[in-house]
Amino acid sequence: MRYGDFVSKAAVNYRVVSYNRLTPKPLTDATGAEIPYTPPQVRLRARDVIRLLTPYTRVRFMDQFRAVIPLAAYLAFFQAFIFQQPVREPWTVGAGFATVIVGLMMFMEGVKVGLMPFGEVIGDRLPARFGLPVVLTVAFIIGVGVTFAEPAIGALRAAGGAVDPARAPYLAYLLNHRTFELALAVGGGVGMACVAGSLRFIYGWSLKPLIYLSLAAALWLTWKLMSDALLNDLIGLAWDCGAITTGPVTVPLALALGIGIAAASGKSDSPSAGLGIVTLASLFPVVCVMAFGLWVASTTPVSALPAPGAPAAAAAWFTRTPFAELLSAIQAVGPVALFLVFLLRVALRERLKESGVIAYGIALCFAGMALFNVGLAYGLANLGGQAGGMAPAMFTRVDAVAESPVYPWLLGVGIVVVFAAALGFGATVAEPALGALGMTVENLTNGAYRKKFLIYAVAAGVGLGVAAGVVKIIFALPLGALLVALYLLAAVMTFFSTEEFVNIAWDSAGVTTGPVTVPLVLAIGLAFGAATGSDGFGILALCSIFPILTTLSTGLWIQWKVKNSHL
Repeated sequence: MRYGDFVSKAAVNYRVVSYNRLTPKPLTDATGAEIPYTPPQVRLRARDVIRLLTPYTRVRFMDQFRAVIPLAAYLAFFQAFIFQQPVREPWTVGAGFATVIVGLMMFMEGVKVGLMPFGEVIGDRLPARFGLPVVLTVAFIIGVGVTFAEPAIGALRAAGGAVDPARAPYLAYLLNHRTFELALAVGGGVGMACVAGSLRFIYGWSLKPLIYLSLAAALWLTWKLMSDALLNDLIGLAWDCGAITTGPVTVPLALALGIGIAAASGKSDSPSAGLGIVTLASLFPVVCVMAFGLWVASTTPVSALPAPGAPAAAAAWFTRTPFAELLSAIQAVGPVALFLVFLLRVALRERLKESGVIAYGIALCFAGMALFNVGLAYGLANLGGQAGGMAPAMFTRVDAVAESPVYPWLLGVGIVVVFAAALGFGATVAEPALGALGMTVENLTNGAYRKKFLIYAVAAGVGLGVAAGVVKIIFALPLGALLVALYLLAAVMTFFSTEEFVNIAWDSAGVTTGPVTVPLVLAIGLAFGAATGSDGFGILALCSIFPILTTLSTGLWIQWKVKNSHL
């Protein structure tokens, strides 16, 4: 026997012997039948569980840490060294930010493993079982439900206390006494956007006509509200609601549903099939909120509104922290989760694989939403309100903050505008959804539109939007006129842009307004407006239109560059 054959035979024998030693011999009963072998149950110690979960938790924690902490550090630095005011209650603010990070980490993971599988399965199975009317009805209901689960909706509810009923009676009335109906109007807009987006996916419609139709309705209602002094303040609220809706729950779930419907109908072969629904979910709620405001004004005269300064009823135990946040989480996530389970098990008679993981994800959604709401009140909104309230002291006298301006008027205004622009730019660069959109755009354009180029174009637009919002507050500029002029310019640029760049530009406005950016910018705007006696709403609206303009501009430049390169 050759040496090589001997080694090969020895290796085979070693493996056989090792297998026999490691594998238990089958057990047999009295009749000789084999008894199935059940391996012993593995018992993990506490240290083993921690060791296994640490990498899983660390990655998700750091994703939210990188988005939240740089903004907090920037605000604290600016407040201490530029505004020359210490951060009030620093330990409370720090604990609030830590709670925001943990809450967002849990909530985002819960959405990923608990809610997203529903959208994919329902979108794929629903068209095969039911006709188009049922499919569109379900898409509408899901659009309404996911709106209540958006973390930023909590910031909208918390904004009611910062509005002066004597100056803006209908705005205060909607935010303080008609909050549920207001959120329902926003959800109705998102539901209609899901229906329109599903139809667009199925029939291959162009996005441009849908933009023109929804813009025409939104701008006409804006012009109508501008003519009424009592309703003029609703313009900023309505356009801000359009920015709030496109968050980490609405966009992925509605998109998964729409793409699933398009795939089931065989109309999803276009690489840009998923783009455009974010745009519709940003514009339709604007129309619905303004229409709701007009209806409230027509049915409830000013004399019937609650008197400013009227004593409030004693707060019940469930309206105080932490019960209020827990109840809010249950109300936000519970209905949409129950509806999805009912639809899947009763209507479709389908079972989700790994139901235990799904239940784990939904539980994370509940806990994460509750923690985020607590951290929002004590961390994000607190620090943003402090910075926004102190900013006017840079250029004007604010008795509650300083006896005289910290800097000369022109220098102080410049510092505040630069502060706002840098805040908007930094918050946008940290948004994870923008990076995902950048990769999609780079693939769609075969590298002509680089991911970094899109990120910086969108971030620059948001920075300009926050700065423009601050200028609007300082000089009391009419928000309605600004929005009409800017959106008309965007409509003209849309006409000359290709379909791909239109989808990219208008969707970019939605991905910039995440669960961190929205509460922070909203708190700063409301505090700034309260300190100057102006309307603090509208900054988010400007944060949505300016990225559209900057992205369309870069798209037109790339079109011109590509065209000239072939000459």
